[in-house]
Amino acid sequence: MSTHNLVLLHGWGLGPQVWSRLRDALPPDLSVLAPELPGHGAAPPAARADIAGWSDTLLPDLPEHAVLCGWSLGGLIALDLAHRYPERVERLILIGSSPCFVSRSGEDAAPWPHGLDADTVDGFIASFAADPAITLRRFIALQALGDARRRTVGAGLNAALTTLDGDRAKSLADGLQLLANTDLRPIVRDIRQPVHIIHGAGDALMTATAARWLADHCEHSQLTLFDDCGHVPFLSRPDDCAALIAGALRD
Repeated sequence: MSTHNLVLLHGWGLGPQVWSRLRDALPPDLSVLAPELPGHGAAPPAARADIAGWSDTLLPDLPEHAVLCGWSLGGLIALDLAHRYPERVERLILIGSSPCFVSRSGEDAAPWPHGLDADTVDGFIASFAADPAITLRRFIALQALGDARRRTVGAGLNAALTTLDGDRAKSLADGLQLLANTDLRPIVRDIRQPVHIIHGAGDALMTATAARWLADHCEHSQLTLFDDCGHVPFLSRPDDCAALIAGALRD
């Protein structure tokens, strides 16, 4: 197992500390890298504000043959990297992920009923522009919904909040736009790496139906749904998630 290079890509508004419970549960001989996303913590902002710009900013620091474990926004980045740099990505593990964060009615693309309402997302973006700190904490609260271990999840998320000083708020605003505008459905069928999808059945942000869609459209996929989890199963059930990841690396 130590021959695998596992890269953990966190979600919007948080830092690599969010992985601490999972990392404690992973096999000790596993090589694990948990970088900060662009514009989070001490990381510089992305070269461009689109998904490719965020991915390309991370790429130089990734191992040559990585197993990418992406959660939420990190899952979008993992999918993009696997599609555009297949020689660099050995396998995908997607947690609480969706190819498209926002519902679409079909005017400019195929209908997508598995995301958040567009008006809700627009309101969230406007709220973040007015008061980033309060909006970030509201977002954290949403992620703990639908989870039997809500207090544990909330505490873990709050402990991993990224800083909002300096240019960080601008980068986080770009990240929200990225979530609102990115639609990776067209590339999913081109993903050739094995994909293991881990999702909470009670996820209030990225629904379980989106996870099922991913599993149906990825060529080599496996889906695990936790009935008692929300958006952050690796905080709610770190031992179970670690066992699934270790098992995927043995396949």
